[in-house]
Amino acid sequence: MTAASKVRPHDPAPIRKAREADLIAAALARSEDSVRELIRRNNPRLFRVARGIVSSDAEAEDVVQDTYMAAFKTLDKFRGQSAFSTWITRIAINTALMHQRRQRPEEEYDTVTESEAMSVLPFPGQASETAEARLGRHQLRDLLEQAVAGLPPELRLVFVMSEAEGMKGKEIARDLDLNPITVKTRLFRARRWLRADLERRVKGGFDAIFPFDGMRCANMADRVVRGLDEDGFL
Repeated sequence: MTAASKVRPHDPAPIRKAREADLIAAALARSEDSVRELIRRNNPRLFRVARGIVSSDAEAEDVVQDTYMAAFKTLDKFRGQSAFSTWITRIAINTALMHQRRQRPEEEYDTVTESEAMSVLPFPGQASETAEARLGRHQLRDLLEQAVAGLPPELRLVFVMSEAEGMKGKEIARDLDLNPITVKTRLFRARRWLRADLERRVKGGFDAIFPFDGMRCANMADRVVRGLDEDGFL
């Protein structure tokens, strides 16, 4: 089968209901539809995690593509001891960190108390509606993305994982191989940084930052499928 023949419309209804374990088994049997479905399910998280480390959307897309290529080529090594999303997220983090480490050395951060953390830029905001909250959703998202993009990479990653992906501190600590106190500290620093940058509280909206859907999501699946086909995986 040629790579060109792999870019085709799909009936998504049945496979969208498939269990993750069944999709992985089918992907190991070289099922293109299963590969595409696993990509669809994990695209938003992987892009946000990558974008939390690297400095541009284009670089984040490259990281995500490289992550999928590495993951599917070594899929037989996945033992199911954790969720597939956890396993592939770790691959994405390692891939993105290779870019980030070439640009900026890791910084040290002091610890903070929980009471201090709760006092800095709480989310969602509790103040009355601000000027930003009256902006259109896209304008607000752009504002938040610009602020988050300005964070140091070490702070941006834990912030995106917490606020955009809704991950708990212990989950972030596990995936990044960090002490939970370090995660709490970095979240505190990120919120303080954003508060200084925005100069006022922002109400909601972080669930919409760094979106990866629609044609971008479909194109990622096409690119990965082509690459896997060229490498003889499919």
